[in-house]
Amino acid sequence: MDVRQYVVSAGRAVLDMMEREWQPLSAAELDLRLDQAVEEALESELLAELEPQPPPAVYVQLLQEKPSPAHPARPTAAAPTGPTGEQQQEAADREAVQYISELLQSSKSMARLAGRARLSLSHTVLLSLSLLSERVSYRSVSRRFRLEKGNIHRIFFSFCERIGALREQQIRWPVGEEAAEALSPLSSLVVKSAQDEGRSIPRVLGVLGQTQIPIRLPVGKQDLESGRPAEKRTKEAHPDCWLNLELVCSRRGQFLHCRVSKGSDVDGGRRLRDRLKQNPALMPPGSCLVARTGYPLTAQILTPYAGGRGPKQELFNQTLEEHCRVLDRAVGSLKARFKRLTYLDIGNYDRARTVVLTACVLHNVFVKMGQELQGESETEEVVLAAAEDGEEDEEGVRRRDAVADLLWTSVNSGST
Repeated sequence: MDVRQYVVSAGRAVLDMMEREWQPLSAAELDLRLDQAVEEALESELLAELEPQPPPAVYVQLLQEKPSPAHPARPTAAAPTGPTGEQQQEAADREAVQYISELLQSSKSMARLAGRARLSLSHTVLLSLSLLSERVSYRSVSRRFRLEKGNIHRIFFSFCERIGALREQQIRWPVGEEAAEALSPLSSLVVKSAQDEGRSIPRVLGVLGQTQIPIRLPVGKQDLESGRPAEKRTKEAHPDCWLNLELVCSRRGQFLHCRVSKGSDVDGGRRLRDRLKQNPALMPPGSCLVARTGYPLTAQILTPYAGGRGPKQELFNQTLEEHCRVLDRAVGSLKARFKRLTYLDIGNYDRARTVVLTACVLHNVFVKMGQELQGESETEEVVLAAAEDGEEDEEGVRRRDAVADLLWTSVNSGST
């Protein structure tokens, strides 16, 4: 009996491997391919009847090389004097597809992407970016790329796994010279007297915060939610109907740290706090992270004052808030570029997490390429879900008070 189980297990493993490495065209894809061939034949015959003159060379090239499925060809107008905004966007899209394709080719994990063997790597990247950047269904993408719906599903998640493998390469905590370049002043105020005394305002390595990504509940939990009144479903959403995305963002908008957890797992930056305490070398001398209320206050992480505040504390809070807006803009850009993050229709936590990590990796790729996208800042989503005050240690309290004193001295002394 045990031997039979081993044989069955080995047979299933072989079948899975064959499915990943060799996936023939399905009947649906064959029908799509046949329809496409018929349409092209009819189109060419119609053009031959209507136009006695041979078509321009550019049109012949477009017939031979089908246009990008995500950007269908449009009727050509009079030649413009310069590139239009749409042409510039298409050029930027082509550059992004080529850059991401080269990243995948140069990665150490060279396992072939799942899906149909005839689909090129560039079209795989384009298909996956379309699913990430647009609120479209698998069915509509299936028609656009003329692929079977189930095949698109395999291609997309295989792409996400490959991009996720580049996480350590693209989302890196800066060290050495890279960390020195990432530092930014906490405030533009210069305190000469304090510097003469050997004190200085710390520089900021990054901003710590989080946002939430709505996801579809698993089937069992959906059934439980459906029986509740509509008001309670809205006011008391199930904690697992979203993902917590914890981020550390640099002044350039790049993510230096990324952690995805279930909605019920409210960490509040504690793991990162412990990591920084155990590895002091991660923070350059005289540097810090800044965060909003709700995160732990330590010597490495500065948070605002809560409760009754005076002018000095208010000045300190405003200074930190200016840095936190950098994270707001980065999160807005992430969700504006990858609109699928507005709601992930995925009931599997691991797959939803993979898609979110893929978007974060690609965000850094686009920032590195200089293709930044401005989106609406969503401050409320970046604030920690738990409105309670974060933990405070004595060293963090002393450092925050010292920095607040320096800032207040700068204002009173009239320095700029």
